Amino acid sequence: MSDQALIHASAEIQDGASIGPGTQIWQHCIVMAGAVIGAECKLAHNVFVESGVVVGDGVTIKDNVTLYDGVTIGDRVFIGPNAVFTNVRNPRAFTSRKHNYATTTIGEGASIGANATLVCGVSVGCYALVGVGSVVTKNVADHEVVVGNPAKHIGWVGRAGERLDDDLACPETGEHYEKTENGLMLKDGQKDTLKDTGGES
Repeated sequence: MSDQALIHASAEIQDGASIGPGTQIWQHCIVMAGAVIGAECKLAHNVFVESGVVVGDGVTIKDNVTLYDGVTIGDRVFIGPNAVFTNVRNPRAFTSRKHNYATTTIGEGASIGANATLVCGVSVGCYALVGVGSVVTKNVADHEVVVGNPAKHIGWVGRAGERLDDDLACPETGEHYEKTENGLMLKDGQKDTLKDTGGES
């Protein structure tokens, strides 16, 4: 664990957990042995991170979120309070399914709204946005906006978090996007203007 991490006295960081520099872990969090937390992350009250979880750099995880083995979080992801992740499709209290975990991957810069539920085995693309209370049952494309139960496509979002217009342009940054087989991407020649802007606290 990095000496530069800030760990609240009530948090439990087990031996063998990896915590990056500049990361803040607040009240009543638990990070198990074998979990990896990147640099400059913020874990709010009562976050539980199980062994085998990988969290990238610059990630914000709000209150009461549990990340189970099989979950991978990319850089600069925002996870809202009470968001739910799973790792077994058909759980039974009397049957171990430890060797049948379904993996869940959240791409760089994506945002998961408060109280959203992600059924295991899905991937959420880079800079995608999952609306508050949504239930994600299938993959979400890069820059896609999904809402509802089950979560459905309602549009596209830029890296700044603003809905794109009909020409796939961001009204805030002026960035223009184009469709790909994975969702959207910036048109050629445009640079990432968000790398050094910081994130939600």
